[in-house]
Amino acid sequence: MYLGLDLGTSGVKALLIDDHQKVIGAGNGSLDVSRPHPGWSEQDPAHWIEACEAAIAELKASHPKELAAVKGIGLSGQMHGATLLDASDKVLRPCILWNDTRSHAEAAALDADPRFRKLTGNIVFPGFTAPKLAWVKNNEPAIFARVAKVLLPKDSLR
Repeated sequence: MYLGLDLGTSGVKALLIDDHQKVIGAGNGSLDVSRPHPGWSEQDPAHWIEACEAAIAELKASHPKELAAVKGIGLSGQMHGATLLDASDKVLRPCILWNDTRSHAEAAALDADPRFRKLTGNIVFPGFTAPKLAWVKNNEPAIFARVAKVLLPKDSLR
């Protein structure tokens, strides 16, 4: 048995799969998105853990024997969110999600530097993590000063 977990913006999905890739069961844990200002989109990383626990609890209730036989876990999930941790791995603020646009000025400034396009081959969008980190530096300097790690949402869940 294998457990697949997918951290999406609206919830965590859990799949229990056998050795023949047959889906044995599924569970879900819902998530809310906080939008405290226009263009902002945030989630509390603690809610990801709660949603993951809820999704797995559904599987445990419906397939306890199979869940107990899990020999591997696969994890996927939303990208480009900025989950900021301090040196003790404590979350410093709600995660700024992939669809948050508050860092449009920072993205434009990074994109104006030809080295970024040459290095990455990409246009810099506000949804990417680097502009979000620049926004925190410019607007929440006390938090930025404490940042030791920046994780994507799925990596934070891991």
